[in-house]
Amino acid sequence: MEALLQQLSIPGYFDAPLAVSSLPTILSGLPMSLLLLAICFSLANVLGFVIMLMRISRFKILQWPARFYISFFRGVPMLVVLFLTYFGLNLDAIPAAILSLTIVPAAFIAEYYRSAFIAIDPGQLEAGLSLGFSYLGVVYHILLPQAFRIAIPSLGNVLLDLFKGTSLVAMITVSEMFMQAKIVAGANQDYMTIYIVIAVIYWLVCCLMSFGQDVLERYLNRHFAQ
Repeated sequence: MEALLQQLSIPGYFDAPLAVSSLPTILSGLPMSLLLLAICFSLANVLGFVIMLMRISRFKILQWPARFYISFFRGVPMLVVLFLTYFGLNLDAIPAAILSLTIVPAAFIAEYYRSAFIAIDPGQLEAGLSLGFSYLGVVYHILLPQAFRIAIPSLGNVLLDLFKGTSLVAMITVSEMFMQAKIVAGANQDYMTIYIVIAVIYWLVCCLMSFGQDVLERYLNRHFAQ
Protein backbone atom coordinates (compact mmCIF):
# COMPACT_ATOMS: atom_id res chain seq x y z
CA MET A 1 0.00 0.00 0.00
CA GLU A 2 2.81 2.38 0.92
CA ALA A 3 4.55 1.65 -2.39
CA LEU A 4 1.35 2.34 -4.33
CA LEU A 5 0.86 5.64 -2.53
CA GLN A 6 4.44 6.64 -3.27
CA GLN A 7 3.79 6.02 -6.97
CA LEU A 8 0.78 8.31 -6.82
CA SER A 9 2.83 11.10 -5.28
CA ILE A 10 4.10 14.08 -7.28
CA PRO A 11 7.28 15.41 -5.65
CA GLY A 12 6.87 18.99 -4.57
CA TYR A 13 3.13 19.02 -5.29
CA PHE A 14 1.31 16.03 -3.81
CA ASP A 15 2.30 13.60 -1.05
CA ALA A 16 -0.13 10.67 -1.32
CA PRO A 17 0.84 8.98 2.00
CA LEU A 18 0.30 12.27 3.84
CA ALA A 19 -3.00 12.81 2.04
CA VAL A 20 -4.32 9.45 3.19
CA SER A 21 -3.02 9.72 6.74
CA SER A 22 -4.49 13.21 7.14
CA LEU A 23 -8.03 12.20 6.18
CA PRO A 24 -9.24 11.22 9.70
CA THR A 25 -8.09 14.52 11.18
CA ILE A 26 -9.57 16.62 8.38
CA LEU A 27 -12.86 14.71 8.36
CA SER A 28 -13.18 15.18 12.12
CA GLY A 29 -14.23 18.74 11.29
CA LEU A 30 -16.92 17.67 8.81
CA PRO A 31 -19.68 17.24 11.45
CA MET A 32 -19.21 20.86 12.55
CA SER A 33 -19.33 22.04 8.92
CA LEU A 34 -22.54 20.09 8.30
CA LEU A 35 -24.08 21.25 11.58
CA LEU A 36 -23.42 24.89 10.69
CA LEU A 37 -24.84 24.24 7.23
CA ALA A 38 -28.06 22.69 8.56
CA ILE A 39 -28.67 25.38 11.18
CA CYS A 40 -27.81 28.36 9.00
CA PHE A 41 -29.60 27.14 5.87
CA SER A 42 -32.78 26.50 7.86
CA LEU A 43 -32.65 29.89 9.58
CA ALA A 44 -31.76 31.66 6.33
CA ASN A 45 -34.83 30.16 4.64
CA VAL A 46 -37.12 31.37 7.40
CA LEU A 47 -35.55 34.84 7.47
CA GLY A 48 -35.44 35.04 3.67
CA PHE A 49 -39.14 34.15 3.45
CA VAL A 50 -40.02 36.91 5.94
CA ILE A 51 -37.88 39.43 4.04
CA MET A 52 -39.57 38.35 0.81
CA LEU A 53 -43.04 38.95 2.30
CA MET A 54 -41.90 42.42 3.36
CA ARG A 55 -40.44 43.04 -0.09
CA ILE A 56 -43.70 42.22 -1.91
CA SER A 57 -45.90 43.96 0.65
CA ARG A 58 -48.10 46.84 -0.48
CA PHE A 59 -46.84 48.91 2.45
CA LYS A 60 -43.79 51.08 1.77
CA ILE A 61 -42.81 50.96 5.44
CA LEU A 62 -42.15 47.24 4.99
CA GLN A 63 -40.81 47.37 1.44
CA TRP A 64 -37.95 49.80 1.98
CA PRO A 65 -36.25 48.03 4.93
CA ALA A 66 -36.48 44.78 2.95
CA ARG A 67 -35.00 46.44 -0.15
CA PHE A 68 -32.14 47.86 1.91
CA TYR A 69 -31.48 44.50 3.61
CA ILE A 70 -31.33 42.66 0.30
CA SER A 71 -29.15 45.29 -1.36
CA PHE A 72 -26.72 45.52 1.57
CA PHE A 73 -26.14 41.84 2.26
CA ARG A 74 -25.94 40.93 -1.44
CA GLY A 75 -23.21 43.55 -1.81
CA VAL A 76 -21.03 42.88 1.24
CA PRO A 77 -18.56 39.94 1.27
CA MET A 78 -19.35 37.16 3.71
CA LEU A 79 -15.92 37.49 5.31
CA VAL A 80 -16.53 41.16 6.10
CA VAL A 81 -19.86 40.32 7.76
CA LEU A 82 -18.16 37.53 9.69
CA PHE A 83 -15.51 39.91 11.02
CA LEU A 84 -18.14 42.54 11.87
CA THR A 85 -20.11 40.07 13.97
CA TYR A 86 -17.05 38.50 15.61
CA PHE A 87 -14.82 41.50 16.22
CA GLY A 88 -17.35 44.33 15.98
CA LEU A 89 -20.19 42.83 18.01
CA ASN A 90 -17.71 40.86 20.15
CA LEU A 91 -19.70 37.64 19.81
CA ASP A 92 -18.26 34.22 20.53
CA ALA A 93 -17.04 32.29 17.50
CA ILE A 94 -20.00 29.90 17.06
CA PRO A 95 -22.77 32.53 17.48
CA ALA A 96 -20.88 34.89 15.15
CA ALA A 97 -20.56 32.12 12.56
CA ILE A 98 -24.25 31.19 12.77
CA LEU A 99 -25.39 34.82 12.58
CA SER A 100 -23.16 35.63 9.61
CA LEU A 101 -23.95 32.45 7.69
CA THR A 102 -27.66 33.15 8.17
CA ILE A 103 -28.15 36.83 7.41
CA VAL A 104 -26.12 36.91 4.19
CA PRO A 105 -27.73 33.93 2.38
CA ALA A 106 -31.16 35.14 3.55
CA ALA A 107 -30.83 38.17 1.24
CA PHE A 108 -30.33 35.91 -1.79
CA ILE A 109 -33.04 33.49 -0.69
CA ALA A 110 -35.53 36.36 -0.35
CA GLU A 111 -34.98 37.30 -3.98
CA TYR A 112 -35.20 33.70 -5.17
CA TYR A 113 -38.52 33.25 -3.36
CA ARG A 114 -39.78 36.57 -4.76
CA SER A 115 -38.94 35.45 -8.29
CA ALA A 116 -40.70 32.15 -7.66
CA PHE A 117 -43.83 33.86 -6.35
CA ILE A 118 -43.91 36.18 -9.36
CA ALA A 119 -43.89 33.11 -11.62
CA ILE A 120 -47.12 31.80 -10.02
CA ASP A 121 -50.44 32.79 -11.61
CA PRO A 122 -51.76 35.71 -9.50
CA GLY A 123 -55.25 34.37 -10.03
CA GLN A 124 -54.50 31.66 -7.49
CA LEU A 125 -54.25 34.27 -4.73
CA GLU A 126 -57.59 35.77 -5.73
CA ALA A 127 -59.18 32.33 -5.92
CA GLY A 128 -57.89 31.40 -2.46
CA LEU A 129 -59.17 34.63 -0.93
CA SER A 130 -62.57 34.14 -2.58
CA LEU A 131 -62.78 30.69 -0.97
CA GLY A 132 -62.41 32.22 2.46
CA PHE A 133 -58.70 31.69 3.12
CA SER A 134 -56.80 34.46 4.85
CA TYR A 135 -53.94 36.10 2.96
CA LEU A 136 -51.34 34.20 5.01
CA GLY A 137 -53.38 31.01 4.61
CA VAL A 138 -53.26 31.30 0.83
CA VAL A 139 -49.54 32.04 0.93
CA TYR A 140 -48.75 29.11 3.21
CA HIS A 141 -51.07 26.43 1.81
CA ILE A 142 -51.26 27.30 -1.88
CA LEU A 143 -48.45 29.57 -3.02
CA LEU A 144 -45.51 28.50 -0.85
CA PRO A 145 -45.41 24.82 -1.99
CA GLN A 146 -45.38 25.94 -5.63
CA ALA A 147 -42.81 28.67 -4.99
CA PHE A 148 -40.57 26.23 -3.16
CA ARG A 149 -40.66 23.85 -6.13
CA ILE A 150 -39.80 26.64 -8.55
CA ALA A 151 -37.00 27.96 -6.31
CA ILE A 152 -35.33 24.58 -5.70
CA PRO A 153 -32.50 25.06 -8.27
CA SER A 154 -31.65 28.48 -6.84
CA LEU A 155 -31.90 27.24 -3.26
CA GLY A 156 -29.60 24.38 -4.21
CA ASN A 157 -27.00 26.91 -5.32
CA VAL A 158 -27.36 28.72 -1.99
CA LEU A 159 -26.90 25.43 -0.16
CA LEU A 160 -23.68 24.65 -2.03
CA ASP A 161 -22.32 28.17 -1.59
CA LEU A 162 -23.17 28.08 2.10
CA PHE A 163 -21.39 24.76 2.59
CA LYS A 164 -18.29 26.14 0.91
CA GLY A 165 -18.73 29.33 2.93
CA THR A 166 -18.44 27.41 6.19
CA SER A 167 -14.70 27.27 5.45
CA LEU A 168 -14.54 30.99 6.22
CA VAL A 169 -15.36 30.45 9.89
CA ALA A 170 -11.90 28.96 10.31
CA MET A 171 -10.79 32.60 10.26
CA ILE A 172 -12.47 33.09 13.64
CA THR A 173 -11.17 29.81 15.14
CA VAL A 174 -14.26 27.62 14.63
CA SER A 175 -12.98 24.04 14.50
CA GLU A 176 -14.64 22.94 11.28
CA MET A 177 -13.17 20.97 8.38
CA PHE A 178 -11.01 23.68 6.83
CA MET A 179 -9.61 24.62 10.23
CA GLN A 180 -8.52 21.00 10.74
CA ALA A 181 -6.91 21.05 7.28
CA LYS A 182 -4.96 24.20 8.17
CA ILE A 183 -3.69 22.56 11.36
CA VAL A 184 -2.52 19.44 9.48
CA ALA A 185 -0.92 21.53 6.72
CA GLY A 186 0.94 23.66 9.23
CA ALA A 187 2.15 20.69 11.24
CA ASN A 188 3.52 18.95 8.13
CA GLN A 189 4.57 22.07 6.23
CA ASP A 190 2.85 20.73 3.13
CA TYR A 191 0.04 23.08 2.19
CA MET A 192 -0.36 21.94 -1.42
CA THR A 193 -1.13 18.32 -0.53
CA ILE A 194 -3.58 19.15 2.25
CA TYR A 195 -5.38 21.83 0.28
CA ILE A 196 -5.78 19.42 -2.64
CA VAL A 197 -7.31 16.92 -0.20
CA ILE A 198 -9.71 19.47 1.29
CA ALA A 199 -10.69 20.67 -2.20
CA VAL A 200 -11.60 17.12 -3.23
CA ILE A 201 -13.59 16.60 -0.02
CA TYR A 202 -15.61 19.78 -0.57
CA TRP A 203 -16.21 18.78 -4.18
CA LEU A 204 -17.43 15.28 -3.25
CA VAL A 205 -19.80 16.57 -0.58
CA CYS A 206 -21.18 19.12 -3.04
CA CYS A 207 -21.70 16.34 -5.59
CA LEU A 208 -23.77 14.43 -3.03
CA MET A 209 -25.83 17.53 -2.29
CA SER A 210 -26.38 18.14 -6.00
CA PHE A 211 -27.58 14.56 -6.40
CA GLY A 212 -30.01 15.06 -3.51
CA GLN A 213 -31.25 18.26 -5.13
CA ASP A 214 -31.92 16.42 -8.40
CA VAL A 215 -33.88 13.72 -6.56
CA LEU A 216 -35.94 16.34 -4.71
CA GLU A 217 -36.65 18.25 -7.93
CA ARG A 218 -37.92 15.13 -9.67
CA TYR A 219 -40.12 14.24 -6.69
CA LEU A 220 -41.66 17.72 -6.46
CA ASN A 221 -42.19 17.91 -10.21
CA ARG A 222 -44.12 14.64 -10.07
CA HIS A 223 -46.28 15.51 -7.08
CA PHE A 224 -46.61 19.29 -7.05
CA ALA A 225 -46.45 20.37 -10.68
CA GLN A 226 -48.92 23.06 -11.61
